[in-house]
Parts: sequence; C-alpha cells; structure tokens
Amino acid sequence: MDKEIFNLENLDVWKEGRKFRKRISELTKRFPEFEKYKLTDQMLRASRSVTANVSEGYGRFHYQENIQFCRQARGSLFELSDHLTVALDEGYMNAEELEDYKKQLFSLMKMINGYIKYLGSRKTKGSGK
Repeated sequence: MDKEIFNLENLDVWKEGRKFRKRISELTKRFPEFEKYKLTDQMLRASRSVTANVSEGYGRFHYQENIQFCRQARGSLFELSDHLTVALDEGYMNAEELEDYKKQLFSLMKMINGYIKYLGSRKTKGSGK
C-alpha cells in the first residue's frame, strides 16, 4: 500500500488552508490587545477550524462524512469573511488588504467546493467508502 495516499499533507486543499491560517494569525497580531478575547480569538478559531475539519474529514475514510466536514470547513470560511469585514470596519485593515484576504479566501473556498465535488463523485461510483 502506498503511504502517500494516507498523508494529509499531500492534500492541496489542506496545504492552502494552512497558508491562509498562517496569514490570519499574522493579521490578528496587529489587532489591539482588547480584541484578544473577541475578534482575534474568533478569527483564529475559524481559521483553525478550516484545516481541522478538512483533516478530520480526511481521517474518516467515508466519503459522506468527509464531505460533511468539508462543508463545515467552508462554513468557517464564510465566518472568516464576516470577521474580515469587521476588521475593516474597526480600522484594523484597509480596503485593499480586505480585498486581498477575500481573494485568497474565495480561492480556498473554490478548492473546498472542488474537493467536495470530487468526494461526491467517488461516493457515487460506489468504491466502498
């Protein structure tokens, strides 16, 4: 059996989620201290939820469960989209930065959607998962 098949770190959607999670972490370091247990915490949790859900779904080895966890990851991206807007409204980032973050967010969302579609096609082929 090929070890690479069971290596989450080879999954492109997880790799891109990791990059985005790191960017969110760097962004929140600029926020005021009083946001530590508010917006900062919410954004870090949502960004970590993306890769955590992709990971958990990947480890389930059943297509439908994997799809459900990917849907939760996608939901966390929508949550992050709103948090980014709050960061703009509070003056923690400018409109150009927001556009750049949302561009990466929506690119990642497309990857998750593509992965969900792939998993759905594998499920309908009845390959036992």
